[in-house]
Amino acid sequence: MVGFAHSPHVDQTFGTTNGVEMLMPCFAKLYAELGISRTDIDFWCSGSSDYLAGRAFSFISAIDSIGAVPPIHESHVEMDAAWALYEAWVKIASGEVELALAYGFGKPSAGNMDLTLALQTDPYTVAPLWPDAKSLAALQARAGIDSGAWTEADMAAVAARTSGISVDELLATPRTADPLRAHDSSRYTDGAAAVILASEDRARELVANPAWITGWDHRIDSPNFGARDLTESPSTRLAGDTALRDAGWGDDRAVDIAELYAPFTHQEIIIRNELRLPDSVRINPSGGALAANPMFSAGLERIGFAAAAIIAGEANTAIAHATSGPLLQQNMVVALSGDDTAKGEH
Repeated sequence: MVGFAHSPHVDQTFGTTNGVEMLMPCFAKLYAELGISRTDIDFWCSGSSDYLAGRAFSFISAIDSIGAVPPIHESHVEMDAAWALYEAWVKIASGEVELALAYGFGKPSAGNMDLTLALQTDPYTVAPLWPDAKSLAALQARAGIDSGAWTEADMAAVAARTSGISVDELLATPRTADPLRAHDSSRYTDGAAAVILASEDRARELVANPAWITGWDHRIDSPNFGARDLTESPSTRLAGDTALRDAGWGDDRAVDIAELYAPFTHQEIIIRNELRLPDSVRINPSGGALAANPMFSAGLERIGFAAAAIIAGEANTAIAHATSGPLLQQNMVVALSGDDTAKGEH
């Protein structure tokens, strides 16, 4: 990874739901920083949601931010753009391209985000009930509290690290969806983000200290909520174990930073436990999704922030996590290293 840019995290932005107005400044920033032009990109891949945009094939409209002439090589995933980045990585790993750009965008302010996310659930047994995302997360949080897996104070401690407000003060606030309080839920924002990947030789030409991808994996749990223990995330554990094994780290989880995509405080506890991260690891130095949750680019941002810390020399090792789907259904883990600690194949 050689470049990362994101739009401002705002409650509402002007412009259309196809993200063009948010994406173009991100692309321009990356071109300028790396000294490249649009036509240097060999492959483009985007992540977004037509349901959220309110239009069919909204990702095609987003290509206005790229320009289709001369002809481009482009693809799309209907989910968080972290998975678009994975597709771009596969393209480079296969030797087909040397420089790829993955981007994501979403505009929750255009509609009711919590209800829109109900369309990700089972279309026969769950979606017809229109369960909003916060209510589903509340059921998960309650299951964890009742099982003894965590407490409301544990959840507040996650928010306290991000907000700077004490745990006692947070626990004194009213519940919004029992047992969730306002600080337990992420703040949806309009937003877009982009990450540039390069082959090894190309990366060394573009930046002094690329963030090398040493391990990458993603797994899926059942979409049937009744078929899995909501207080655990086996797919996160398996993805993490596989990615870190490929990175050559084994059981050594003492990385410098971990960027975890946790839209709710209790989900950070689940992810952290499944990845078995020691207390020495700095969790979400960017602020994480609790500070700002730009839909369909928040997972890409977690990877981008982790890579940016390595590129800037602020960290040598990092783990990045992304999730997509309801209640941590799909999970991705990426292991990143600076040049002096990279192991295995780039």
